[in-house]
Amino acid sequence: MPEPADAGTETDTGAAVPLTAPREGTPAPVATSTQLDEVVARFAAGTGPVALDAERASGYRYSQRAYLVQLRRAGAGTALVDPLPLPDLSALDAAIAEAEWVLHAASQDLACLAELGLRPRRLFDTELAARLAGFERVGLAALTEQLLGFSLEKHHSAADWSSRPLPESWLTYAALDVELLVDLRDALDSELDRQGKSGWAAEEFAALVRNGARPPRVRAEPWRRTSGIHRVRGARAQARVRSLWYARDQIASRRDAAPGRVLPDSAIVAAAELDPKDEKTLLTLPGFGGRSVRRLARTWLAALDDARQLPDDALPVSPTVEGPPPPHRWAERDPVAAGRLARCREVVVGTAAARRLPAENLITPDSIRRLAWQPPEEITDETVAETLRTMGAREWQLGLLLPALTEALRTPAA
Repeated sequence: MPEPADAGTETDTGAAVPLTAPREGTPAPVATSTQLDEVVARFAAGTGPVALDAERASGYRYSQRAYLVQLRRAGAGTALVDPLPLPDLSALDAAIAEAEWVLHAASQDLACLAELGLRPRRLFDTELAARLAGFERVGLAALTEQLLGFSLEKHHSAADWSSRPLPESWLTYAALDVELLVDLRDALDSELDRQGKSGWAAEEFAALVRNGARPPRVRAEPWRRTSGIHRVRGARAQARVRSLWYARDQIASRRDAAPGRVLPDSAIVAAAELDPKDEKTLLTLPGFGGRSVRRLARTWLAALDDARQLPDDALPVSPTVEGPPPPHRWAERDPVAAGRLARCREVVVGTAAARRLPAENLITPDSIRRLAWQPPEEITDETVAETLRTMGAREWQLGLLLPALTEALRTPAA
């Protein structure tokens, strides 16, 4: 099995072997309770870690639910489970509860798996492991090629997995995503052990188990993330963005369609800037030419009229920014804090480079900004560590950064 000669470097593994079909063939999707019972029995009798993956329909559907779940385990083979007719997979969860679950980029899948009743007690994230080991390319296909010598095609990754029936080529692609995942886990585990980073990975994986299945944080004003909103000037125009955004969101939720497929962000921004009063003018704007968008012209005009009728005290106001200001404003707002931030960043970047891992995996940039902006009143290793723990820092991270970070927080003598 090819290995990186040095962490974080690419190695010449020769011509990779294309992996085009699972070793036992592509299984048919499990879609009945009887078929699920058989899979549960197989996986309960299997041995070793369980490879898992899930396919969503991002860009096509409003929800982030799973539309296919893939599993593989020694002695059990591969199973593809269709969660549309089988939305409760708690029996499968119980069958593999004691096993280590292996996922790639687990944070992307844990929430949708939890909706089906699948929650790991122990896991190994191959993407996160690769980051900690210092690999530059951490995609599944890149790692499989570099470490195992097999190439995977990823051309169905952005497919509409909510469609039925799923084409055979898609099912093969899905099965191959878990075909070598345990082998990849073993290769990365050996590399982490070689580098003395196994303990770091264990802490990170435990944090994923604790936090990974939590639903995403609901933003107070999600409409402010409309692409291109920075071009919209004035509270009244921003009210038009807000009104159109919520009108679109209601339709997208009802249809279970991705909001951008109902009305693109660019159309919302164009309408907010021009404020059209009639259908003819509205339909001349970019993004309003499609048939389905034109059919909703009255809805968009009503949303614009709602914004037009708002009293001034109901218009959007600049949001209250929690935490420190943008770093580029620190020198003007608080030069002392700006100095602390520069020194803290130097510690983080230097430590990360010495340990051959990304700086953002050593400590989150937001944690460093908050610490530098408002450090503890008494700056000691203990108070700095406690502050960072409240932000989610792990013990291995603190072990690497203290006391250098503590010293960086202290104002240099004049």
